[in-house]
Amino acid sequence: MTMATQSAPPAPPGVPILDYIRRTWAVLTRTNEELASSAADPKFHAPADGRWPVYVAEADVRRVEEELRGAMKAADFQKIRIRALPRDFTRIQEQGLLYLPRPYVVPGGRFNEMYGWDSYFIQMGLLRDGEVALAKDMADNFLYEIREYGKVLNANRTYYLTRSQPPFLTEMLLAVYRRTHDVKWLADSVSAIDKYYRYWTSEPHLTPETGLARYYDLGEGPAPEVLSSEVDSHGRTDYDLVKDYYRRHRVTDYDASKFYDSATGQLTAEFYKGDRSMRESGFDPSNRFGPFSADIVHYNPVCLNSLLYLMESQTAEIMGILGREKSAAEWRKRATERAGKVNRLMWDGERGLYFDYDFVHRRVRRYPFLTTFYPLWTGIASPEQAARVAGNLPLFERPGGLETSTHHSGDQWDAPFGWAPLQWIAVQGLRRYGYEAEADRVSVRFLSMVLHEFSRTGTIEEKYDVSRRRADLGRGILFGYRSNEAGFGWTNAVFTALYDGLKAAGRAELKKQGG
Repeated sequence: MTMATQSAPPAPPGVPILDYIRRTWAVLTRTNEELASSAADPKFHAPADGRWPVYVAEADVRRVEEELRGAMKAADFQKIRIRALPRDFTRIQEQGLLYLPRPYVVPGGRFNEMYGWDSYFIQMGLLRDGEVALAKDMADNFLYEIREYGKVLNANRTYYLTRSQPPFLTEMLLAVYRRTHDVKWLADSVSAIDKYYRYWTSEPHLTPETGLARYYDLGEGPAPEVLSSEVDSHGRTDYDLVKDYYRRHRVTDYDASKFYDSATGQLTAEFYKGDRSMRESGFDPSNRFGPFSADIVHYNPVCLNSLLYLMESQTAEIMGILGREKSAAEWRKRATERAGKVNRLMWDGERGLYFDYDFVHRRVRRYPFLTTFYPLWTGIASPEQAARVAGNLPLFERPGGLETSTHHSGDQWDAPFGWAPLQWIAVQGLRRYGYEAEADRVSVRFLSMVLHEFSRTGTIEEKYDVSRRRADLGRGILFGYRSNEAGFGWTNAVFTALYDGLKAAGRAELKKQGG
């Protein structure tokens, strides 16, 4: 089925940011004809010979190399080096790009590859702006990753082969299907859905104690991209700063000796496992699971299990579309069982919030975090639970939208920072249960801040200080990378989605506040 680009709704007068967003999709698009620029990795130094490696699944090397020779300019082809991807990922000596067959949109800035959960939000923006073919390309690339690399990857670089990111696959597949009505394409995706679902529901991601899932990177040792790019002005890596923190602070959230050996002054293998797994969660870093989220592998996160509930529910929907009613019933049963476990283990009736479940100590960690809205967005929450969560909006709400958490830790996924994807999930969760006024208010606060900063700087950023209503983050980030990347894929997409959700009164208030 061929899909011409559909015309997007015209930008209303006085909202040039919508035109900017529509134009930016082309700027952020990467194709194999331009693979020389895609292969360049801002997080690493260029190889000595200047040729960036591009890894291809072993069985496809010859075919892909011939295709790329035909597609690329000869001078550009000389800037890359095609390599067969070894079956044993630990044998990779030189990090590089992982081949994908279709065009894709990158987030922007230092993120010059196709990311896992970023791509769901980006695809949402592409569909809104009529870029149906490119939105399908994004989904097709994920199906390819599952077939050739075992899962939807954190991103298509070799150092991400050991982990995935929050799973939005079925959401993306159905979004494309609703535009194309291509039943065969949807049917062809089922084996990949099954394979990716098993990734999350088999050990070590499955925790037998609860029957729920956790984040768990399959690699060992320091994350290569941290050693290469997360370095401060004094040449210290993020891991050096973490060691200094452990030396200077008494940690009570968990047994710090599991993660830091005070006798040697070194981080342990268990720390690196937690650090890598925290990166699979997408929330890198925060103190959601204790300092640096080092203890994450001992938790069933509410976000992940809400997304798996959504995957189970949507796979049931897909099976229904395909006429496989027996299979659809099995998937619905899985979803119902997971929802029951989330509500039984993760709901805190005293606080009126959903929390992550510590399956070792059999208790929730009372760390207010915006992931409390995931069960509302996916429909797990009862009306009474949704009312309690909505009543807790003041914990998070600030002049520029919602803070990620209620704690100031120095991490970018904590207060005072706000991120577009969590604004979207919270707003949609509120709307699902009828809290339209609250959803409009949060939308206007976030949109007006982004609009004001766009008017001031001419760019849209990765994240914002929602307390100060600024994209300039100052000295607020102490750990991880400290930059604020321009572009920016998911912020662009969420801006348009939240804007479209406002009625005339909300848009008038937005124009007033964003000026």
